[in-house]
Amino acid sequence: MSSHREAPEISKDPVADSTDVYAFVSPDDCDTVTLIANYLPLQGPAGGPNFYEFGEDVLYSIHIDNDNDGRADITYELRFHVEVRNPDSFLYNTGPITSLDSPNWNRRQTYSITKVEAGGRTRLLAEGLACPPCNIGPLSTPDYASLAAMAVHKLDGDRRVFAGQRAEGFYVDLGSIFDLGTLRPFQQLHVMPAFTQPAPGVNTTKALNVHSIALQVPITDLTKDHRRPTDVLDPHATIGVWTTASRRKARIINPDGRDTESGPFVQVSRLGNPLFNEVLVPMGKKDLWNSQPPADDKNFAQYVAHPELANLLPALYPGVFPNLAGLDTSGKPRADLLAILLTGIPSGIIAGFQNYTGDTQADMLRLNVAVPPSSSPNILGLVAGDAAGFPNGRRVFDDVVTVELRAIAGLTYHLVDPTYTPDGAAGVITDGLTPADVKNPYLDVFPYLGVPYDGYHNPSN
Repeated sequence: MSSHREAPEISKDPVADSTDVYAFVSPDDCDTVTLIANYLPLQGPAGGPNFYEFGEDVLYSIHIDNDNDGRADITYELRFHVEVRNPDSFLYNTGPITSLDSPNWNRRQTYSITKVEAGGRTRLLAEGLACPPCNIGPLSTPDYASLAAMAVHKLDGDRRVFAGQRAEGFYVDLGSIFDLGTLRPFQQLHVMPAFTQPAPGVNTTKALNVHSIALQVPITDLTKDHRRPTDVLDPHATIGVWTTASRRKARIINPDGRDTESGPFVQVSRLGNPLFNEVLVPMGKKDLWNSQPPADDKNFAQYVAHPELANLLPALYPGVFPNLAGLDTSGKPRADLLAILLTGIPSGIIAGFQNYTGDTQADMLRLNVAVPPSSSPNILGLVAGDAAGFPNGRRVFDDVVTVELRAIAGLTYHLVDPTYTPDGAAGVITDGLTPADVKNPYLDVFPYLGVPYDGYHNPSN
């Protein structure tokens, strides 16, 4: 990936591109934080004969900023290794896989995890950890839930790690959102005559899988002073989280099919807030954005302050967003979005809450670790009064699409300008999906994302 192209190509590297990042105080262990990074999206379960796996040539990283400068103070790095036991067979497995060292599993994948701290201190936490296989079907993986549970590895202290296939938990109607914003529940408001009645949302990712890296570590591992904050208004209670993937700088494609890579790792992908790069960053800047650290996101702040989608909504739905249209023509920067996405929300904006990380504009998930898990979670998170949910971190079931749509539509602008009245539609705009549209349910315990769909029962994907 190059950040200097006259005709930019937008990277589509499923092995290296992070698709979702989650960060939340663990509901099954409130002294810990769970961090999840997803890769290899939109996996059809019947993906044989080779199935999906992490890239051996990719450095996968989860970063934490705890001193508010948009740069990593703690990084967890994972490298993967593939073992082919019988290279003369095309088969992924030759019989049922009932354990992580089953002789029937022909293509095992293991990994190492290393902790890197600011200043360069590096510590290998573990190596040779086994990934689970993909969920092939009832004959090949007859008790997949138990098999995957074997791949939850305990590290020193109260720490756990998992890396492998999971059910995709991100629900979104991509087909409607990217068809000129024809959100199915809002179709009767659209000017296009083809749509006259509302319709339920369609979960584009239903019955698809993803590869996840999940970590559960003590809160004291991540905070600057290594203590567990209990005061939500404590300025040291908030951490920033994002992920990256990197590849070697040089790659030679050899005639025998074995590529040679050398040189330092170069960042080719990153992700913090959901949909930031997809919806806010313009097409010609996406590769550049992927190559930069969050500390340089002031260079992209203009696209948050004046989001293109906020300009389009009044045109796509004439008469439905008059106040949003007036806000756009006023030229005022969207101070609400700048706070939510780039600096965190200062104290005093929402009573009893803050996840502010200072003036440095940086796209990170911001998690106030002093906010305990909710006993009655609301999928709309903070905008619905549930301070344990997005944009205070992100839980696996949070409806981030609806939250971001409503914020862009102006629902949150009154927080920074009490004279502004959000349009009525801003409080109800949605793509019409909920966690019920995820076929395989989330788990109540680590790693939280559900058992992946198997190829035998989901052959159409």
